[in-house]
Amino acid sequence: MRKVDRVKAVLTKRVVDRPPISLWKPYPEFDRDPIFLAQAHVEFQEKFDLDFIKLTPFDLYCVEDWGVKVKYFHSQTEVPIVEQYVIRKFEDWRGIKVLDPTKGTFGKQVLLARSVKSLAKDDVPFVQTVYSPLTVARKLAGDRLIQDLREYPAIIHKVLENITETTIEFVKANLAEGAAGIFFATACANFDFLKVEEYREFGRQYDLKVLEAAKAAWFNTLHIHGRNIMFDELLDYPVHALNWHDCHEYPPVRRARAMTDLCIIGGLDEEGPIANGTPIEVIEEVTDFLQETNLQGVIVGPGCSTTPAVLPNNITAARLVVERYADKENWKYLSLDSSGL
Repeated sequence: MRKVDRVKAVLTKRVVDRPPISLWKPYPEFDRDPIFLAQAHVEFQEKFDLDFIKLTPFDLYCVEDWGVKVKYFHSQTEVPIVEQYVIRKFEDWRGIKVLDPTKGTFGKQVLLARSVKSLAKDDVPFVQTVYSPLTVARKLAGDRLIQDLREYPAIIHKVLENITETTIEFVKANLAEGAAGIFFATACANFDFLKVEEYREFGRQYDLKVLEAAKAAWFNTLHIHGRNIMFDELLDYPVHALNWHDCHEYPPVRRARAMTDLCIIGGLDEEGPIANGTPIEVIEEVTDFLQETNLQGVIVGPGCSTTPAVLPNNITAARLVVERYADKENWKYLSLDSSGL
C-alpha cells in the first residue's frame, strides 16, 4: 500500500497490509532555519521508511513572537529553553494580543510545512504540531498561570481568546500548505496541574475551537502530555487518533482499546528502549503493543518526542517488526530467536 493510503485506512478502521509506523524527535541544530529543518525531517523519514512525518518545531515556537526570550544552544542534542517568561506580573497578560501567524517564528513553521510538502514524496503525509491555547498560556507564564487564572479568570479568558484566534489562523495556514492534519498537544490536561472543572472552563472550550478549525483535515491527533492525565475527560474530542505516554501512564493500552474506537498511536516509550536500550528490547516493546491491541486501529509511534540522538539500530528494529506483523497469522512465530532482526 502507499503510505498515505495505509494511514488513511487504519484511521478509518479498514484493512491494512501492516501497521503504520512513525517516530519523531527534535532537530535542535536546525530550529531557527525552516528550510534545513524541513530537509532534516524528510531525510529522517526516508532513511527509515516511515509512514508519515510529524513536524517537530521547537516547543517554544508558539510563544517567541509574544516576547518569551528563548535560549538556543545550536547543538545536536540540546533543545531550546525559556530564558525569560514574558508574563512576570499579572499586568503583562494585557500584552497578549492576536498575532499574524504567517509572520515571525510562527511564520517559519508555516514555511516548514510548505518546504516539507515540496521535499517529501507524494505518498508521505505530514502533520503540524499545534499546542492547545492553555498550553501556550502556560509557556508564556510558567506555572504562575494557575494562580492568575484562579484570581483573574476574566482576563485569562480574554488572553485565551486571543491565543485561540492566533492558533486557528496558524492551523488554517498549515492546512493550506498541505498538512494532512494537526498533532494537537495539551500539557495542561492533568490532575497535577488543574482540577477537572478548571480544565473544562479554561481548556476544553478553546481546544474545541481549534479542532473545529481543523475539521476538514483527515489526520488530526490529540496528544495528552504528562503524568496523571485526564484521559477520560478528552475521549470525545473530535480527532482521528490518540497519543499519550501509553508505556507508563494511565490508561494501559489494552484498557484504552476497550474505551475508544479512535486510532491509538503508541507502543514506544520515548525515553525507554528506543532511546537508550537495545534492538531486542525494542522488538519486545513493539511486539507487546501490537499483541495488546490485537492490531486493531493502531499506529506504532512514541508516546512523545524522543531524544534527538535516538539510536538508528533501534528505529530499524521497530520498523522491521511491523513488517513481520503484516501477516497476522504469523504472530505466533515472531520470536527473538527467529526474527532475523
